[in-house]
This record gives sequence, C-alpha cells and structure tokens, in this order.
Amino acid sequence: METNYRETLQRDFDAFDISEELGFILEEPLTHLPDYYRVWIDLANNLTHLIESRKLRDLVHKMPVLSPHHLNSHRELRLAHLALGFISMGYVWQEGRHAPAQSLPKALAWPFWNVSRRLGLPPILTYSDSVLANWKLRDSTGEMEIGNMDVIFSFPGEESCRGFFMVSLLVEMAASSGITGALEVMHAMKISDLIGVQKGLIKVTQSLKKMKETFHLMHHHVEPTAFHGTMRIFVSGWRDNPMLPRGLLYEGVSNEPILLSGGSAAQSSSVQCFDALLCIQHKGETGDFLTRMRDYMPPAHRQLIETLSVGLSLRDFIITSSSSDLCQAYNSCVSALVDLRNYHLNAVAKYVIVPGNRARSMGCPLRGVGSALNTTGTGGSKLMVFLKSVRNTTQEALILERPTTSRETEM
Repeated sequence: METNYRETLQRDFDAFDISEELGFILEEPLTHLPDYYRVWIDLANNLTHLIESRKLRDLVHKMPVLSPHHLNSHRELRLAHLALGFISMGYVWQEGRHAPAQSLPKALAWPFWNVSRRLGLPPILTYSDSVLANWKLRDSTGEMEIGNMDVIFSFPGEESCRGFFMVSLLVEMAASSGITGALEVMHAMKISDLIGVQKGLIKVTQSLKKMKETFHLMHHHVEPTAFHGTMRIFVSGWRDNPMLPRGLLYEGVSNEPILLSGGSAAQSSSVQCFDALLCIQHKGETGDFLTRMRDYMPPAHRQLIETLSVGLSLRDFIITSSSSDLCQAYNSCVSALVDLRNYHLNAVAKYVIVPGNRARSMGCPLRGVGSALNTTGTGGSKLMVFLKSVRNTTQEALILERPTTSRETEM
C-alpha cells in the first residue's frame, strides 16, 4: 500500500514537473549555453554595468539574429529564456521610466519569441525565470541557504536585488512540503481517507508558516529605497502600465505592440495551488487577474493548479464529513494563508508604498506616469486593493463550526 502511494506521488511529481525537495524551483539550473549563444550570456552576465553605463541598447543593436534551434534540453531553454528576459528588461528600461524603449530589436525579439513558444511561456521575464530558475550554489557541496547561494543574473540594485530574488526563492523552497501535502490531500479525498486528508492539511499549514518565517529574511537582505528606487522598474511589464500604454513592439514577430505583465508574486504557482486546494475563489477583477497570471507559469505547474481547481471540493468534503478535527485542520490552514498574505501586505507597504510616498514628498522625479508604479504592481494590478482583496477572500473561506446542541451532547 505504502509503495503504491509513493508511486502515485512520484507520478504526480513527474507529471507536474515538481521536485519533492524544491517544489516548483528548477533543479540545478545551467549557467552556460553552447558557445553559439555566448553573446546572450555575456550581455546578461554584465547587465548591471551595461545598464548603468547606458551601453546595453547599443550592444543589442549590434547583436546577430541567432537561431534558437541549437537549444536542446529543457534546462538550456530555461537559461535562454532567463538571459533573454533579463536583457529585454534592461533594454526597455535602460533610460528609466521617462524613456522606455517602444520596441525590441529583432535580434532579441525573434529568438525570445521562439524560445518562449517552446517552453509555453510568454516572451517577458516572468517570476518562474527570475526566482525559480535564477539561482546557483557558491559551494556546490554546501547547503541551499542564503549565504551559499547567488543569482545567475541581476539588475542594478546591488545586494538588494540579489536579496529580493534569493529570499523569494527560499520562500518557494519552504512551500515545497506544502505542495506535497496538497497532493496527499487530493489523493486521500478520492478514497475518503479522513486521517490522510487531515495529515496532508497539517503539512500544508506547517509549510505556510515556514514560508512566512522565511519571508522575514527580506528585511535583512533588501533595502526599501534600493528596491523601490532602483530595481523595481526592471521587473515592470508592458500591460496596464501607463509608461507603455500600447505595449511593446516585438520586431520580426508582430506588426502590432504586444501587452504583457511583468514578474509578480501573483505568478507564484505555490500560492495559487494552495488557493485551489482550499477552494478559495477570488472574484471579479482580482480573480480575472490571478487566472491570467497562470499564463506566466510553466505549463506543467499551471496544470496542477487546474487539476486541484476542478477536482473534488475539499471544503464540501470537510463540511459533509462533520469531523471537527478535520474542520479545525482546514481552518488552521486557511488562517496560515491569511497570515502569509497579511505579512505580504505589510512588506509591500514597507518596500513600495512608503518609499514611493517619501520620494514624491521630496520632489523626486516620480510624478505623472512614473507615480503609477507606486500604486500599481509590476504585474499591472492595483496593488493594495488587490492584496487586501485576496486576503479578505481567503479569510472568508473559514468554515464556521456548527455549535453542538444540548440534545446532540446527550446522544
């Protein structure tokens, strides 16, 4: 029985491209491509210097149009997408928010488009690139902890940029046991195994608490002014962005500008998996935005969210079971997700809202379209309204336990 259960879980890990230890994080990302693509890797490796010296656009204009057909493995494609994504963001935002590029040259746009099609990802830097596939160990024999890890590519913002991507990665790592727990709950429900459902929910709850605890590292490794004033622009997209209201033209790909959202925590497959498992249904604009963000996830990860969404309803299963232990396990899990979302809200206030207000009050050049970055997420959402909405909807999922009547007690 135990062997069959392990085999079932392993099939899920394979089908949904999940690692039991790392969750949705790409295992052992490559840092080099075949020599043919050296120009991409060289530009991406030197991105901070090239942006700060205003040389990146000129070098991109001199780039040859390379065929993506020499990329053979999934890891090669992920590294190519990561490199082209970083270069594209640097190219568009090199001159800052007042002079974004209106188009991507063919040497960048055409291979990026084709690599993206092969991966089932959009041609923009996504969360699955900058967080899940953008890491390496300094000492390959050491542990995956922040002192022994580094990013593959970075933006201006020095240690705060590295810290932001690394802490986000470690939060995703903390989610890994919760993803396994979600799969366990899904299978236990199919055979009406109440104990199995409860154990799986406890695993998800512990994982959510660990995610929040790991999130604390952000305060030690990311400085708010550097994040808001220097780095954040480079993860901004060209959809619902007043700085690029028509989108971005991809030369050699399309005759019309394309609208795409920037990298956002809303693109985290882990958190959307937990929503799907717990039957938390976000409505209206919030729900539409979160559903759209699934298009920015690797297809296998997106498939897991959809599988959890259309499967048996955990909430109905628990209400029907009339088990107070199960109800308590579910409510603890929902409460842990509410706590994580509250913590995220406070972090956004510290890293986006407060420094943005301070910059405006000091007369920094954030007026007009630039000030939109203060209230809009990099994915294009109305930031605080969106975050409060997802938090409140999560809270509403709590099951109110039916009070026991005296007659029931006597029985």
